[in-house]
Amino acid sequence: MLKIGLTGGIGAGKSEVSRLLAAHGAVIVDSDVIAREVVAPGTAGLDAVAAEFGEGVLAADGSLDRPALGAIVFADPERLRALNAIVHPLVRARSAELEAAAAPDAVVVHDVPLLAENGLGPLYDRVIVVDAADEVRVERLVRLRGMTEEEARARMAAQASRADRLAIADLVIDNSGPLEELAPRVAEVWEQLTAGR
Repeated sequence: MLKIGLTGGIGAGKSEVSRLLAAHGAVIVDSDVIAREVVAPGTAGLDAVAAEFGEGVLAADGSLDRPALGAIVFADPERLRALNAIVHPLVRARSAELEAAAAPDAVVVHDVPLLAENGLGPLYDRVIVVDAADEVRVERLVRLRGMTEEEARARMAAQASRADRLAIADLVIDNSGPLEELAPRVAEVWEQLTAGR
């Protein structure tokens, strides 16, 4: 089994790279998907988040009101740490279960947005960083996710810097250009990962 850590700042295109790697045959363990699962209605994770942040982070149907929670944690590093202390151990446990279920010869790609922030690089055989210039990322977040420029910059500031992410990279996928340039670059990286296996 080859364990890959895949990361990139918000708006860099990590999700698209993950999708392309899956198309090549990678087993994807997506921390964002798991993070949603562990705070779904009826879970201990959601109960812990509500206890920490109050009923105001719950929607009328009892699910997590992500925009309300985001407004709290992305403006306050201490509150973000409190959220991470609840969610990250749950995500790690579920990720380990999914990895253990993969075939022995699988390429398992752990899609981890906060890999650099949490010092997780040593857990993987290789770390791939999806990179794009800050201004490109801001433009994408405004255009594709409807954020204001200020919201986009605040989300970016809550994450590791580009330099910090690039410092832990074994492989870098530059995604500053148009989408059609991404698939050939991901194919090259896949070849590098699977050569001689």
